Amino acid sequence: MLRGRGGCYKHTFYGIESHRCMETTPSLACANKCVFCWRHHTNPVGTEWRWKMDQPEMILKEAIENHQSMIKQFKGVPGVKEERFEEGMTVKHCALSLVGEPIMYPEINRFLKLLHECKISSFLVTNAQFPVEIKNLKPVTQLYVSVDASTKDSLKKIDRPLFKDFWQRFLDSLKALAAKQQRTVYRLTLVKAWNVDELQAYAELVSLGSPDFIEVKGVTYCGESSASSLTMANVPWHEEVVRFVHELVDLIPNYEIACEHEHSNCLLIAHKKFKIDREWWTWINYNRFQELIQEYEDSGGSKTFSAEDYMAKTPHWALFGASERGFDPKDTRYQRKNKSKDISGC
Repeated sequence: MLRGRGGCYKHTFYGIESHRCMETTPSLACANKCVFCWRHHTNPVGTEWRWKMDQPEMILKEAIENHQSMIKQFKGVPGVKEERFEEGMTVKHCALSLVGEPIMYPEINRFLKLLHECKISSFLVTNAQFPVEIKNLKPVTQLYVSVDASTKDSLKKIDRPLFKDFWQRFLDSLKALAAKQQRTVYRLTLVKAWNVDELQAYAELVSLGSPDFIEVKGVTYCGESSASSLTMANVPWHEEVVRFVHELVDLIPNYEIACEHEHSNCLLIAHKKFKIDREWWTWINYNRFQELIQEYEDSGGSKTFSAEDYMAKTPHWALFGASERGFDPKDTRYQRKNKSKDISGC
């Protein structure tokens, strides 16, 4: 993004400015040991908070400083656009998805409030093992639940949860998501030969949590690990992800394919309520969200708001079927020159 070579899929789907998005977490710990965890299981695991707790003010301050430090390292790098470099120094979005389970952090609501006071939007990802915490969560810009499998057996195999009652917790988490008024997302990571065949079960899970959006992404292979048997052979081709999404949409009547980010191997399914006069409104009006969350806080939580109150129109290039395939035409696509290396894993 800093070099004008394109943004992440959240830019395409929701209008995030990728270079102004701070990815962090208030909790390194997690209650799962997912086979595709990019951290290769170097982070702690547990079913409850049992570590020294840093204050949310300190976490936010240092997270912003670290983001700015990371951006500063690009000063003078060939191709970095000066205006994007300047923009990158001001955080506008926070993706609480870096590692671990953010919702485990005991002061998560205070941390979110601080983010919003700084006019930073909040994208919180949870692994669907803490239904009570989801229920008690204050409004966020967008709340994600990772739906890594659709049956009890495959969830155990892929997420390797620590909780013995993991399946009930998973189902209860999806039900808690359905009660949220703000934007909600199911995040499906497709692992070839592991979780792509249970379409009807996925459709039933969609009806349980009624998410606003469903992101479907091919798994990213993060290298060999003694903690996982995943290989490149488990990474689906983009065409296979597209086929899966078509088949899933046929089973969920209130949803359609809205957006595509081909070079992230990712598609977005959206609820039809975001299609107004045959036009998609999957993007977010971030300024409007900040006004609404301020009114919510000022009223002591009595003035609520819904996902439709802060939606924005999706540009044509981001839509499924567009020739750009999710690449912002303001930027320039860069192709690597060395294409001879075979990394298929076959």
